[in-house]
Amino acid sequence: MRVITQQTLGGPEVLTVVDAPEPRPLPTEVLVRVKAIGLNPIEALVRAGEFPPLLGRPPFVLGWDISGVVAEGSLTYRFRPGDEVFGMPLFPRAANAYAEVVSAPALHLVRKPASLSHVEASALPVVGLTAWQGLVDLAGVREGDRVLVHGGGGGIGHVAIQIAKALGAHVITTAGGSKREFAEECGADEVIDYTAVDFTEAARDIDVVLDTIGGDTAERSLAVLRPGGHLVTAVAEDDARLVARYEASGMRFSGIAVDPDPVALHGLVDLVEQGRLRVHVQETFPFERVADAHRLLDAGHLRGKLVLSL
Repeated sequence: MRVITQQTLGGPEVLTVVDAPEPRPLPTEVLVRVKAIGLNPIEALVRAGEFPPLLGRPPFVLGWDISGVVAEGSLTYRFRPGDEVFGMPLFPRAANAYAEVVSAPALHLVRKPASLSHVEASALPVVGLTAWQGLVDLAGVREGDRVLVHGGGGGIGHVAIQIAKALGAHVITTAGGSKREFAEECGADEVIDYTAVDFTEAARDIDVVLDTIGGDTAERSLAVLRPGGHLVTAVAEDDARLVARYEASGMRFSGIAVDPDPVALHGLVDLVEQGRLRVHVQETFPFERVADAHRLLDAGHLRGKLVLSL
């Protein structure tokens, strides 16, 4: 089989397609012949050495989001050969997902809905689980809540808008340029153009803020929360000073450390099957063009997700 590996940290050019032996599934794992691989910004950071070393030193194989077909199982009752599955196995440990064949815990996979292509399914797990765990598990968003999603045109953001709407929330989001219309298409009730308006002047009485942007966004969001409001962040969870400031103001502060939760994955599938959730793929690249895809990851400002197709 082919895998994408790297011998050193660096730019997209360090990613190389090589031949490797197929993995063997351990008990409770299944062997998946991969059809599509979702790409995430964290992988570009790990590749470049700009993120804490989740995978250690090179050589290693990046990737977590996969969709494919079960080829073989080992002592597991969950799937049979031929089942179409998707998921985010093993995160944050190495899943070796930039590969034609992946061995993954069966518990970390679910059956792919017929309404999703493999490309779409591979784009959903990391962003979908992050948004679900932030809005459902941590914030407990309920009908009538006012939810502010920062970065509504991005991977996590556009999925978060749809999850919050499915929960019955009034959803406000920040998005600039052409992403404003895209955020509206995803169901946002209000879109704040952050290039023209300061969100702290345009949003008020927010119950839950979901921050996927970083920088000073989390700190500035304190001004828009109602008393007792809740900030959930995917990018500033280790900022002790910021946590103390929120707590001193009587607000709640939570950081998301996404994990491959099968309950949440099934929740995402339910929303997909109800027609209440879709994932947008900006561009699909052949497996061999992984370096080109990573150049787009490095550039940022994506609308939705990027995917490698096999």
